[in-house]
Amino acid sequence: MASQLEEQVRRDIINGNLKPGSKMRLKELSAHYDAGVIPLREALSRLAMTGFVAAVDQKGFSVQRVSAPELQDITLTRLHIECKALERSITNADIDWESRIIAAHHRMERYEMRNPDTRQLNPVWEEAHEAFHAALLSNCNSPWLLKFVSTLCDQTLRYRALAVTSPTSQARDVSLEHRQLLDATLARDVAQATACLTEHYLRTMEIVLQNDTLE
Repeated sequence: MASQLEEQVRRDIINGNLKPGSKMRLKELSAHYDAGVIPLREALSRLAMTGFVAAVDQKGFSVQRVSAPELQDITLTRLHIECKALERSITNADIDWESRIIAAHHRMERYEMRNPDTRQLNPVWEEAHEAFHAALLSNCNSPWLLKFVSTLCDQTLRYRALAVTSPTSQARDVSLEHRQLLDATLARDVAQATACLTEHYLRTMEIVLQNDTLE
């Protein structure tokens, strides 16, 4: 139950249903998720360990705040690590790895990025999107690099919903960005592939920085 609640609350934070900085009152959340207070508290404690929730002694829980300096720090650190992982993956390129990234890209392309009714991130697309980026780096042969990548990826998820709901993002061709990244990777062009990855992440960061909810 705690694991299910953790994923539900995490998704609501990512989608913006739970606003950054808002108080997380156990009684209200218990009614909303139709769950007991004990598993809910466990779920929030787990989310506090991954940075989605802030826990303060004697004051309970709140949704982790978002800030421009943190976003810039996370994005630049993520690029530093992921560009190296992508470079190593391309250096180690083989047919099996190329097949995995082609398959992951194909699956991602089959889904709409936004829910047509709510305009929020489509969870199925989001899962496929994460799998595509993970596949790109999966051939780096460094469990430690991938562990750091996973941690930073989780942190940027809190900001991605702000980019998706921004009016600026409506004209953005995310599908083209992913196609260019895929093509450069399959061509085993390290310089072009890392440049595409850098532009992709920086564009998201620039859109989010326009959001007036950032501190």
